[in-house]
Amino acid sequence: MADNLGARIRAARVSRGLSLRSVAQSLGVSASLVSQVEIGKTQPSVSTLYAIASHLGVSLDELVGGAAAAPVDAPADAPVSAIQRGADNPAIEMENGVRWERLAGRPGGPADALLVTYQPGASSSIEGKLMRHAGVEYAYLLEGELTLQLEFDTHVLRAGDSLHFDSTRPHLFSNRAERPARGVWFVVGRRQHHQEMPVAPGRADSDASGQAAGPPASAVDVLRAMEGLADSAAR
Repeated sequence: MADNLGARIRAARVSRGLSLRSVAQSLGVSASLVSQVEIGKTQPSVSTLYAIASHLGVSLDELVGGAAAAPVDAPADAPVSAIQRGADNPAIEMENGVRWERLAGRPGGPADALLVTYQPGASSSIEGKLMRHAGVEYAYLLEGELTLQLEFDTHVLRAGDSLHFDSTRPHLFSNRAERPARGVWFVVGRRQHHQEMPVAPGRADSDASGQAAGPPASAVDVLRAMEGLADSAAR
């Protein structure tokens, strides 16, 4: 399923009548990079993927290949399959050796459930910059070794270790070991937080043509935009 990421990005761009050059200029990357992502010759970094999703107005569910987000007020007893086979996990491969697999759960539910793999040398930010986003993060490391930089503190996690922190705190994950690190992640409360967040002062959400005015200022802006667009599409 990860192989379809580029095709989904291209379909979203074409459906909105946007050229490669205009998208690249808005994101501050080269048109060649966007083209290579669309045809599957390269995978985007985490930050580039978030920026593309925000600019094109698509949800993370759409890009990963999962079901579209359900309305927040959807009945609790709405039919949802209780089982998701491992071979059917929607997945995204990141440029820097990070793989996300979406685990079973109600689309648009209160938690994002992911099976995350960091290959040796992989990091949550290619540039080594600490990132933050809305929600509370929980994780359990199944195998390998993963280094977490949380603000000014550095922690080395090994198989059997778990973590929990407010995701708005600056953080960075990296695998400095020689074997893959793999764990289960839950991010809780991200959707609710984005729905309650005010628009940042002085930040325009769109230009006169209705298109996004430019790349998001932070990961929080990206995730907020993605959730809002997913909710609008589901109504």
